[in-house]
Amino acid sequence: MSQIPEFKNHIAGEWVAGADQRPNINPSDTDDVIGLYAQADAAQAEAAIAAAQAAFPAWAASTPQQRFDVLDAVGSELLARREEIGRLLSREEGKTLAEGVGETHRAAMIFKFFAAEALRGGGETLASVRPGVSVDVLRQPVGVVGLIAPWNFPIAIPAWKIAPALAHGNTVVFKPAELVPGCAWTLAEILSRTALPKGAFNLVMGAGSQVGQALVDSPRVRALSFTGSVATGRRLIAAAAARQAKVQAEMGGKNPLVVLDDADLGVAVNAAVQSAFFSTGQRCTASSRIIVTDGIHDRFVEAVVAKMKTLKVDHALKAGTDIGPVVDQRQLDQNLRYIDIARREGGTLAFGGEVVERETRGFFQVPALITGTTNAMTISREEVFGPVANVVRAGDYDEALALANDTEFGLSAGICTQSLKHAAHFKLHAQAGMVMVNLPTAGVDYHVPFGGTKGSSYGPREQGSHAREFYTTVKTAYTFPG
Repeated sequence: MSQIPEFKNHIAGEWVAGADQRPNINPSDTDDVIGLYAQADAAQAEAAIAAAQAAFPAWAASTPQQRFDVLDAVGSELLARREEIGRLLSREEGKTLAEGVGETHRAAMIFKFFAAEALRGGGETLASVRPGVSVDVLRQPVGVVGLIAPWNFPIAIPAWKIAPALAHGNTVVFKPAELVPGCAWTLAEILSRTALPKGAFNLVMGAGSQVGQALVDSPRVRALSFTGSVATGRRLIAAAAARQAKVQAEMGGKNPLVVLDDADLGVAVNAAVQSAFFSTGQRCTASSRIIVTDGIHDRFVEAVVAKMKTLKVDHALKAGTDIGPVVDQRQLDQNLRYIDIARREGGTLAFGGEVVERETRGFFQVPALITGTTNAMTISREEVFGPVANVVRAGDYDEALALANDTEFGLSAGICTQSLKHAAHFKLHAQAGMVMVNLPTAGVDYHVPFGGTKGSSYGPREQGSHAREFYTTVKTAYTFPG
C-alpha cells in the first residue's frame, strides 16, 4: 500500500508542519485519501500574520509590472495544468471532471484579469476649486488581508480573493475550507515559486476556531474577505466592525428563478436544471426556489422531471457523469432533512431525493424536485445547499415578482420569458445583486462584479474592477507649487 502524501502550510516563505494533520477524503470514494494536510493552531496563524505584516512594505512598493508578472505567471501555469488541477478539484470536492477543469480555467482567467488590473491602476488627478492647486486621489493598499474561502469552489473563490489582494499591493493570509485543502495547497505552491517577497502570501490550513478566529481578532489584519455560512459571516462582521477593520462577506442565498407563461419551455428547463442541480446544487447562486406561473406550471414540472430522469449520478471522474456526490455525510444528512421537512409541511416529492449506491462508497444522492410548496414553507425560506429545488405556483408576473423578493436573501435571481417588458421590469425590481434573463442563475463571468443584497452580502463587491473598492483605501492629496 502506497504511503499517503503529507502537505504543509506555507508561512513566511517556508513550508511548515502543522500542529496536527487532517485527511482529505474523496466524496466519490471515501476509501480514497488524497493526502494528509497540516492543521495550524492559533500560534501559527499569528506567525503568518506577522510574516505578512513584515512583507507588506516591500510588496506595497512594488511596481505595476512586478505585480503583473507574478499574477500573469500564476494564471499561465493554471491554464497549462488545468486538466491535472481540475482532476484534483473533482476528486476532493465532488464536481464532475468537466466542472473541475472549467473552474480551474476560470481561476486562471481571474489571475490574468487582475494582472492587467495591476497595470491599469485607479487613481485620479483633478483640478481644485482653488486656483493653482492640484488634487490627486490615490488608491493605496490596505495592508494585511485575511481571506477565508468556502469548500464549494476550491480554486475559483480563492483566486478571486487572492488575485485582487495581491494586484493592489496587499499581503495575504489565506485560510481555505477544511474539506478542500488540496487545490489551496496547489495554488500556494505555484505562488511560492513566483517573485513575491517571502511572507507576502501565506497559506494557513486549519480550523475556523483556531485560524479563522486569529484572523478575525488580530489588529494587524486590516481587511477580511469571507465566503461561507450566514451564521459565521454575521459573527465575523460584528467582530471586524468592533475593531474597525474592513470586511467583505458573501453568505448565501435562496435564489428565485421565475418562469412565466410565455417562456421558451426548453430554455426554462435548461436554466432550472443547470442552476438547481449541477455542481450537485452546492452553489450559493443555485436556483433552489422555482416560481412558475399557472399557464406553464404543469408542462414545466413534467419537462423538468423528464430531464432529471436522464441525469447520471455517479463518481465525479467517471465518463458520462452529470451529477457528482454531495461533499460529505453532514451535507447529505442536511439535504435529506430538508426534503423530509418539506414533505411534512405539505410539499410533494415529484422526483428524486433518494440516496443511491455506486461502485465506490460515496455520498451519492439523486437530485430532488419538490412541488406544491408555498413561499411560507421552510424549504422556501432556508438555504439547503444541495441538489434540492422546490416549485412555487404563481398567478401572474406581479405575484411571481413579489414571491421572488419575499426572502431575507438577495444574491441572484432569474426570469425566463420572451417579454421584453417583463424582462426589463424584473432586472430593475428583482431584489438581488445579480439578475439573469433566460439564463441559469448560477453562471457568472470573472470580469464583472459578484455579490448580493439584503442578507446575502456585506461590503463591497468581489471580482471585476469593483474589487478595488475593498482592496484599496483612498487618499486625497493637495498640491500648491508655492
